[in-house]
Amino acid sequence: MTSIAYSLVSHDLCPYVQRSVITLREKAVPFERTDIDLADKPDWFLAISPLGKVPLLRVGDRVLFESAVICEYLEEVTPGRLHPRDPLEKAHHRAWIEFASSLLNEVAALYNAPDRDAFRAVNARLALKFRHLEQALGEGPYFAGADFSLVDAAYGPLLRYFDSFEALAGLEFFAETPKLSLWRAELARRPSVRQAVPADYPARLAAFLRRRGSFLAGLIGAASAAA
Repeated sequence: MTSIAYSLVSHDLCPYVQRSVITLREKAVPFERTDIDLADKPDWFLAISPLGKVPLLRVGDRVLFESAVICEYLEEVTPGRLHPRDPLEKAHHRAWIEFASSLLNEVAALYNAPDRDAFRAVNARLALKFRHLEQALGEGPYFAGADFSLVDAAYGPLLRYFDSFEALAGLEFFAETPKLSLWRAELARRPSVRQAVPADYPARLAAFLRRRGSFLAGLIGAASAAA
């Protein structure tokens, strides 16, 4: 095991931070985690973050930014393998990690949609992308079969959002994607995925969603009032 000390600068809700935490845990790499308030970024953070975003990984006196870069670095320098050896298969995995990032953009558009029409438009785009993802999945239980990979690390945080969307607003997103539903459930059980967020993550995310003042926030309020 490497003797380099790793320190992760993070935020409690950020899905990109979660990717890095999952990778660190899958690799059994000791690390320290420091959460910051992204609404009130500390000066020391702004001084070392070129994009003003999390995650950052301190590696000795160097700082890495962007979750994909962090995960790829950890894959290269720590024991264990979360990427395929074959170059073409590895590129295939990287492409689907990028697809996860595009889905996270849609998730943000969903919880920020100001009205029903905008919400439905985003939901339609998500449904189309979920169908593409369904076609890419094999027999499971993970993206590429029996072995957990960096693709799984990317989708665990993404699919976690929908637990809250369903629980808080009574929505359904996966009725037509059975393989995706099974994969989602398997990722939710993975210790590294569960431990990438604080124990009260659902309550923190619920509070965040209610503050958006969006159409989804209205659905959450209506469902809560009816309960």
